[in-house]
Formats: sequence, C-alpha cells, structure tokens
Amino acid sequence: MFENATRVLIILPRDLVDRARGLAGRATISMKLPVSLQIVLRALIDEGLKRPTNPDLLANVSRQAETVRRIRREARRRPMALQGPPHRVSRQRSRSGS
Repeated sequence: MFENATRVLIILPRDLVDRARGLAGRATISMKLPVSLQIVLRALIDEGLKRPTNPDLLANVSRQAETVRRIRREARRRPMALQGPPHRVSRQRSRSGS
C-alpha cells in the first residue's frame, strides 16, 4: 500500500482505542466503506502533524511527557524488592544439526 512504510508498536489507553474504534464505525457507516482502526489512527496522526503549533496538540504532548516523566521517577524511587525481578527477553538461537 505504501512505498515507504515503517512498523510501529504503540501502547494506547483502552478508552482512546475505544473512541478511535467508534470513529471507525461511524466513518464506515457514513462512507459505506470499511474503515479500520489502523486507518483512523493513521489519519489522526497525519492531521495532528499538520498542526505542529496548535496549542491543544502541544498541551496534550506536554501532559503525556510529564506523565511519563512522573511514572519513571516513581519507578526509580521504589525499593528494588517491590519492583520484582527484571524482565528479560530470551532469544533462542537455532543451531544447525540440532
């Protein structure tokens, strides 16, 4: 579909995804074409990036950045015993002849 595409993993709050799904449903009904959640999210990102100086957009970015900063700060302050074991991603290598 796109000549130059990149995959992105994004973690979103459930209520935000639900609202985007609602928009996809309304768009599907009004346009009589299937509109997926991915299409809606792409459109929202694209439209938001067309307004980089919009005060509401900047305020939202600022709120999210401050929230992430607060969460990370609190995580560093917690005693190690409360944090639990570190998460490790193990990758098994395939060995030829095994």
